[in-house]
Amino acid sequence: MTTAARVPVMNTEVEPKGDEAARRKAANLKTALILLSIAVVFFVGIIASKFMGSPTTSISIIGAAVLLYLVVAIGRNLRK
Repeated sequence: MTTAARVPVMNTEVEPKGDEAARRKAANLKTALILLSIAVVFFVGIIASKFMGSPTTSISIIGAAVLLYLVVAIGRNLRK
């Protein structure tokens, strides 16, 4: 009976340094706040359209939120 050779396992995750971790945390917080604001615009738009009764209002508010999301998503990728 042969024994299996032990293959060393490499740890590929690198812990970020102090400055890098702070920068990443700030970037993550900024992204979270932007996404939260987009979600708030969606919900406020839906609630406002129910009170106003105009489908044009709801379409324009939701369309603006989608456009804002696309601008943020594309802008973040272009910046890198």
